[in-house]
Amino acid sequence: MNILKRLFKIGQSEAHSAIDKLEDPIKLTEQGIRDMKQDLDKSLHSLAEVKAMAIRSRNDFNTYNEKAKDYERKAMSLLQRAEQGAIASDEADRLASQALIKKQESEDHAKRAKGEQQHFEKSVAQLEGNVKQLKQNISKWENELKTLRARVKVSNATKKLNKQLAQIDSSSTVSMLERMKEKATEEEALAESYGEIANENRSLDEEIDSALDTPVQSEASDALAALKAKMNKNKPAE
Repeated sequence: MNILKRLFKIGQSEAHSAIDKLEDPIKLTEQGIRDMKQDLDKSLHSLAEVKAMAIRSRNDFNTYNEKAKDYERKAMSLLQRAEQGAIASDEADRLASQALIKKQESEDHAKRAKGEQQHFEKSVAQLEGNVKQLKQNISKWENELKTLRARVKVSNATKKLNKQLAQIDSSSTVSMLERMKEKATEEEALAESYGEIANENRSLDEEIDSALDTPVQSEASDALAALKAKMNKNKPAE
C-alpha cells in the first residue's frame, strides 16, 4: 500500500511538473485579469440592480409615509366637520375610523419599505466595496502584467543565451585552441629552422670560396686583361 502511495505521489509530481512546463505565466495572468473584469461587470450589474431596489424602497417609504399623514388629516377633517354639524357624528366616526385604518396600513407599508431600503443600502455598500476592490486588483495586476512581460522577455533572452553557451563544448574548444597554439609554435620553429639552414649554407659557400681563393672579381679582371692583349696583338702595325 505504501509503495502504491509513493508511486501515486510520484505520478502527481510528474503531472504537476508537466503542467508547469506547459503553463505560460503571461497567458495565465491575462486570463486572470479577464476573469476579474467579468466579475467586475457582474458586480456592477448587481450593484445597479440593488441600487434600483434601494431607490424604489425609498420612494415607497416616502409615498406610504405621505399617505399615512394624508389619512390622518382626512380623519381629523371628518371629526371637525362632525363637530360643525356638516356630517353626522356616526358617519364621521365610521369614515374617520376607516381613514385611521388606512393610515395604519400605510404606516405598516412605510415601515416595511424603510426596512427594505436599509437592507438594500447595506447590500449596496458591500457591493461598492467589492467593486472598488476588483478595480484595484485589476489595476494592480495590469501593472504586474507589464512588469511580468518585461521580466519574461529578459528571462527568455537570458535563457536563450545561456542555452547557447551551455551547448558549446568547452573542452573541445580549449583543445582546438591548444592545437592552434601548438601549430603556431611549430610554424614559428620551422621558420626559424629554415633561417638557420639558409645562414649555414651561406657560411659554407664563403668558406669554400675563401679556401679556393677564387674571388669572382679577380677572375673578371684577368679575363678583361687577356681580351685587351689579344686585341692589341691583332691590330696592324702603323
